[in-house]
Amino acid sequence: MVFAYVPATGTAEHRAVMEAAFVYGTVHQFVLTTEATLLKDTSSDEPDVSSAWLLFCHCQRATDLVQPCRRTAMEQALTMLNIHRHLKLMGAPLVTEVAEDPEKVSTVHLQLGLPLVFILSQKETYEADRRTAEFVAWQLLGKAGVALLSRDLVGLNVLRRSNIALKTPDEEVPIKYLLLEDTDEVITLVEDKNKVKQIQEDEEEEEDEDEKENNNQDIQDDEVVEAVSRDKKRELPLEQICVLTEETFHSALLETAWTVVLFYASWEAVSLAVLRSYAEVANHLEGTQGVLLSRVNCWDWPGICTEENVTQFPTVKIYKKGERSVMYSGMWGTKELTSFIMLSRVSCPLKLATIDEAEGYLRGEFPSELSSYHHTSLLGVFSTATSEARETFEEAGNILSGHVTMGMYFEDDALALSRKYAVSPPALLLARSGGQSVESITLSKQSTRDMVQMIRYELLDIFPEITVQNLPYYLQLRKPFLILFSDGDIGQMESKEMLKLAKGRPQQAFVACWLNLKKTPVGRGILKAYFATMPSLPVLIWVNLHAGGQVFKFPPEQSITEMNILSWLEKLKSGLEIPSSTLSEEDWKPPLPAYDFLQMMEVAMPELPLHTSHHHGDTPEQHPPESPGGDTATRDEPSRETKAEKMGSPGRDLRGTAPRLAAREKQGKRHSEL
Repeated sequence: MVFAYVPATGTAEHRAVMEAAFVYGTVHQFVLTTEATLLKDTSSDEPDVSSAWLLFCHCQRATDLVQPCRRTAMEQALTMLNIHRHLKLMGAPLVTEVAEDPEKVSTVHLQLGLPLVFILSQKETYEADRRTAEFVAWQLLGKAGVALLSRDLVGLNVLRRSNIALKTPDEEVPIKYLLLEDTDEVITLVEDKNKVKQIQEDEEEEEDEDEKENNNQDIQDDEVVEAVSRDKKRELPLEQICVLTEETFHSALLETAWTVVLFYASWEAVSLAVLRSYAEVANHLEGTQGVLLSRVNCWDWPGICTEENVTQFPTVKIYKKGERSVMYSGMWGTKELTSFIMLSRVSCPLKLATIDEAEGYLRGEFPSELSSYHHTSLLGVFSTATSEARETFEEAGNILSGHVTMGMYFEDDALALSRKYAVSPPALLLARSGGQSVESITLSKQSTRDMVQMIRYELLDIFPEITVQNLPYYLQLRKPFLILFSDGDIGQMESKEMLKLAKGRPQQAFVACWLNLKKTPVGRGILKAYFATMPSLPVLIWVNLHAGGQVFKFPPEQSITEMNILSWLEKLKSGLEIPSSTLSEEDWKPPLPAYDFLQMMEVAMPELPLHTSHHHGDTPEQHPPESPGGDTATRDEPSRETKAEKMGSPGRDLRGTAPRLAAREKQGKRHSEL
């Protein structure tokens, strides 16, 4: 029913109501009055009788004749257009259920220039969310639309703690996702347009405060911690890894030819992450003769770790019976660890007795245990007159053991071998890709340190594919990068031209390389940091990360040839090219300061000793953790929330959906195991 009050007949408002009644009379019952007393009876407040009023009465929803109808007043001026608009809004569904991308949703409210409020829901809280949405919809009737948006159905990729979204009629304005505490805030959000900005500012301030607070809390903003915590219920297959103690450590080193030891701390996230890789290595090397994989928990056995000079966690060392240990300093991946262990089993440098052995070594066929590993073979050739260079080479081999394969040939016929490769002893022969090409380098008189650096440099590829694993080695050169970004393998022509350029570069002035975005997707993030928009691929870029950080883009209209690139590089040197962007000089530091675990333990639990031992078989009594104020932590909170849900109250509290789950997630991130 539509109830209208006009102060007098014959006015513009009276005419508008009569026209509306003529158009909509078959759909709605129209009642018109000029009696001010009737108007007063319809409102609890004192109405302004000098102005026209229009009320929409939702009588269809009343189940009993004595039950009063809900009424929604039209707040705009009484014109035919406004009445039409109001009736259209009153006829729209109270709550719309949405199961598609909210950006694509269009309702009557948006078409009429009103905002649309989404209540974000999920399967577990659907009933409570539906009641909340209906309650909000009645409050905002005629002012905004309300929709129930299921996270589960649309796979909404927004912060789990957001529980409200606001879509405005302006298509250029993105949907705003917010975290509100109660329904009053939703209503204020619609009625006060400045409220959205204020809420977002408050949320940003709250995040800043949380970040500051997190510096002192036991919440670590670290991806490794998060990954380990998320995966902590998965049991690791550690059966093949021997646990060493103070009693068994030294005897274990004497029993096996090669003993690999992982020194770790059971409470430390990186240690636990590496333990997963280590378990995979153990599985991969199962049945390998003469190799024992073991572990020492430095938290339990600090004496061993101090004795073995372990100053950081995790640390991997390989002990060869009767010789000094070799420490691993590479990546923590399974492939890298396995390669290090296998290479460490071979003497470095490996002394070769015949020319046939030397040739087999360069082809990657000798020793046989390394034939399945793709590696660059490095052979030192020495005559009897070059003993000093040979000693330096041997010392370099001891340092590089486990990281490279080095062979040494110093028999009487060494001259015959060196002549075959057009070089005089002392010389270095490098065989890449199974001996298909052998490079020869004459060794000059140099220190062990210089030889180690020279060998490491020569082992780098001439035109490498940059990956996450090898990038640190090329960054250590502190040279500019000429890098070709490609969406997949690079073309044969580009590869040939870039290789020619790399081989002919004067004094190796820069690193010529390429990056496959399909294999190394982080490259897309790099390109976004270099350019405002993603460039078309392939794209050739010059960047000097160590001096100025200027980024130059090779002209896309030119073909990638050696001559074109050299001409372009000359322009760069002459300052004739304008950089596409300049990288920030800001340091890359950890997001939060490092933990001081001992201080945290002393502050949180001053009454507990640092070392508490339990007899075997005894279990310490479990007590619920206490909050700083002394109250028992929110252990029984879920039961209260569940009880509230079961009661079925319409409720004005929005904490029934995402925020509650967010709170549980936040609790889960705390290091309660400490």
